[in-house]
Amino acid sequence: MKATGIVRRIDDLGRVVIPKEIRRTMRIREGEPLEIFVDRDGEVILKKYSPIGELGEFAQEYVDSLSEVTGHMACVLDRDAIVAVAGGKKNKFIDKPVSSITEDVMNSGEIKIINEKTEEIFCEGIYGEEESTFTAQVIVPIMMDGDAIGAVVLASKKDNAEMADLEVKLASTAAGFLAKQMKS
Repeated sequence: MKATGIVRRIDDLGRVVIPKEIRRTMRIREGEPLEIFVDRDGEVILKKYSPIGELGEFAQEYVDSLSEVTGHMACVLDRDAIVAVAGGKKNKFIDKPVSSITEDVMNSGEIKIINEKTEEIFCEGIYGEEESTFTAQVIVPIMMDGDAIGAVVLASKKDNAEMADLEVKLASTAAGFLAKQMKS
């Protein structure tokens, strides 16, 4: 753990204010759920709660099938990072932060199709590497109760690849199915 040097008091209602700088750095938004852990040494640890992360193994099996059927790389992302990957180098993509493109998709709730070779992709942290250039991508938000909780991505490196209605429908079906799993 890393010390911040910031000390806060608990108010009479048991609340602690998380400083703005930490909220900004950790991308913690107002109303966002935090998970509370306590260790044996008496430390209280707050962790951003990822409902998509709860589906970890299930999401991985889904992207494995999606990638196998489409021949494209398939990913499931929560609001912050990639939680499941298939059809690409898993260790290069897993836990990478979402890009501004993906954030825009989640904030707008609209599907994004990119049918051109670009390094502007769905995640950050792999630019300039062989794995960072795709020829086609589709990003579909996972919507629950009107809010995006993540996204499903299909991406291809193949020359002349194009994301069309079929890929959009497959990614949309995956997003809808994962959202329903969150409700049950």
